[in-house]
Amino acid sequence: MDTIDQQIRFLARLGAAMGAANYPVPLIRQMLDRASAAYGIPTDHVVLPNTVQVFGSTPGSGTAVRSVQVGADLRFDQTFPLARLVSSTMRGTVDPADGEARLDRILSAPRPLPAWLPVLGYGVWSAGLALVLEPSPLNLLGATVLGLLVGMLAAVAQRFTALAQLLPVISAFVVAAVSIGVAEHLGLDHVGLRALIPPLAMFLPGAAITLAVVELTSRDTISGASRLIAGFVALAQLAFGIVIAAELLGLDESHLSGEPLNKLGEWAPWVGVAVYAVGVMLFFGPPLSFLPWLLLISYTAYSAQFVGDLFLGGYASGFCGGLVLTLGALAMTRRRGAPPAVALILPGFWLLVPGSIGLIGVAELFGADGDSALGVTFISMISVVLGLQAGLVAWQLGRRRRG
Repeated sequence: MDTIDQQIRFLARLGAAMGAANYPVPLIRQMLDRASAAYGIPTDHVVLPNTVQVFGSTPGSGTAVRSVQVGADLRFDQTFPLARLVSSTMRGTVDPADGEARLDRILSAPRPLPAWLPVLGYGVWSAGLALVLEPSPLNLLGATVLGLLVGMLAAVAQRFTALAQLLPVISAFVVAAVSIGVAEHLGLDHVGLRALIPPLAMFLPGAAITLAVVELTSRDTISGASRLIAGFVALAQLAFGIVIAAELLGLDESHLSGEPLNKLGEWAPWVGVAVYAVGVMLFFGPPLSFLPWLLLISYTAYSAQFVGDLFLGGYASGFCGGLVLTLGALAMTRRRGAPPAVALILPGFWLLVPGSIGLIGVAELFGADGDSALGVTFISMISVVLGLQAGLVAWQLGRRRRG
């Protein structure tokens, strides 16, 4: 028989799992409010990035309190069954005991792919981003090889948690050192920072900074500020690894160039979007049915960014891309069988060029262009997430009018 304690425990655990899946705090609170109403138990709650506390009581039953720590991030493939469980819970159609059993199965689910396939997938992912950001034969080859190398480092870090904390710095150092060594061997006069980005894309803090802006604009200042700091620390880790490699190998930071280069043709970025999507599928291992949705949202986000850059310039292109990405993802979720919006937005975010410009700006802070790089970094990163937030607001206003 269900008890208040069991219901509260289930809601707290589900909220913590949503936190581990990078749901923003406002959405976790919304789940708790709607599920509590559906179960008929008045609750209060405290939601932070690392903790979810739920307090509930009914007349004659006393008070139940549950506090659950948010664990390690869920894998991408785990977010799909989690989203279905969250949706059912908000409608009150899940028995708490059954809900906990489903949650246990989600959290303990084995990886859907053999260990070597994500490594290959990350090489494909990196190749796709190279076609989007810096299409040239040398960069394409380098991004593929370095992507495979970083994928192997990530696979090793999964077995050694202490190494995982240093993985961004180590990966950035290795990628930069190899790139600088190849550039010197070939007699190149500079190393393109855009060529360094594809193998390091998994470390770009798109989710952290996006969640930070959503939460700060929702007046969740504690959560938003902590995520924002974490995002910029992640960028600083990548920049630190690049700069240390440059200093140890005797490369002047002024030789780190952020200028775009396309030696393959105008078709290359558009093909790169599809290659990137295939790499995401192999790396994360979501259901195969996710591929058409991923291709659709990827081309939607990139097209909006491309058109925005064409007519409005680089900074506005990030806003346009984020705006259309959010509206497109939310519109797709209304279709039967569609994946959750969170699963659609994150891969789309990684395609938006200003998100990569953020890394370029932070790296240049250590070089000759530091005076102007801070503004570049801030505006380019925030423009994307403000576009995401604007899309969310526009969607909510549209729903109210339709309602």
